[in-house]
Amino acid sequence: MTLRQLKSGYFVIEGLNAAATSYYFYYLFFYLQKNFGFGNLGNLTCSALNGFIYMFAAWHGGRFARQRGYYTSLTLGFSVMSVALLAGLLWNSVTGQFLVMMVWTIGMCFTWPTLQALISENESNDRLPRMVGIYNVVWAGSGALSYFFGGILFEKLGQKSLFWLPLTVHLGQLLFLRWLFVSSKRLAPARRESRLDLLPAATPAPVPPSVQPENFLRMAWAANPFAYIAINTVVAVMPELAQKLHLSPTLAGFCCSLWFFVRLATFVFLWHWTGWHYHFAWLAGAFVLLVSSFAALLLIPHFWVLIAAQILFGGAVGLIYYSSLFYSMDLGESKSEHGGVHEAAIGLGIFLGPAVGAVSLRLLPQQANSEAWAVSGLLLLGLGLLFAVKSKRKGL
Repeated sequence: MTLRQLKSGYFVIEGLNAAATSYYFYYLFFYLQKNFGFGNLGNLTCSALNGFIYMFAAWHGGRFARQRGYYTSLTLGFSVMSVALLAGLLWNSVTGQFLVMMVWTIGMCFTWPTLQALISENESNDRLPRMVGIYNVVWAGSGALSYFFGGILFEKLGQKSLFWLPLTVHLGQLLFLRWLFVSSKRLAPARRESRLDLLPAATPAPVPPSVQPENFLRMAWAANPFAYIAINTVVAVMPELAQKLHLSPTLAGFCCSLWFFVRLATFVFLWHWTGWHYHFAWLAGAFVLLVSSFAALLLIPHFWVLIAAQILFGGAVGLIYYSSLFYSMDLGESKSEHGGVHEAAIGLGIFLGPAVGAVSLRLLPQQANSEAWAVSGLLLLGLGLLFAVKSKRKGL
């Protein structure tokens, strides 16, 4: 097995991870709605709890991978998620489902920072954008297909498939990971840079020809949580939005997955065209689109508005996420640790958006769309924060 074949194996694991985690988490809200009568308040609370845990666990997951090695980190992550999903099959209560989700989230946090580091380790300055591009296309494509077909799987295979289907995938990942681990040991000594059992290399990344490029990393890390504030608020209220539009889970999967595919197309575009690197206007423009499309999605419950807004929304979150991950890998000496910070910023967004939405619904239960207005205001604050970070740095 060559080094490139080994990295192809990492992409396979990544794609399986995106499919399994997307199906479980995104359709968990439909499961809670149908089994426990959850509305927007309950689902937003669940999403906020997920983000709160993810915010801290992802940072530790990145540090763990750096200290203990990639194989150990991935094995631990897939094992913990498998045990949690098995418990979900057997523990049919609100408390039980929340505990399952919490443990599953902790396990997942050992996987994403590690996978990001594996595909980026020891890549040249010329090849790194390509590897990050492939990484983004793989997880976004797999996640989009998972959401698109998830509704029909949820209805046809039964609601318990929410647990046993991802569980089966994670067990398959453990077997495939073991095979990759054994294969990586057979690489010639000069070709072992990305072996799974090695600790991450601390090779300094080349600094791009730009003034204070680290400022873009700071701005991208500031912007990315707000993308996930919007994403996880939208996903959490999707079951109720689907009800308003008279969409079954199957139709919701078909119609409400458009922004996933637009994000995928955005990743492909940004992968092949690198002119956006280290240009503030692209990041700022994406943030403006994020705010406007989010407000349209939640405040105008009309089918064609849903379609049009998703196109803008997918493009916006795609560029913001890509910026955060690319600058994390391009400027990071410790790939897994910077990947952990990148994922922790995602967790902050997953927590803040649903938490603000849930609090607004609790305080203003009679006010229509209070959660949408509150989160839209939070996104506007984020736009101001982005410009504030820029204004403090020179040379942008």
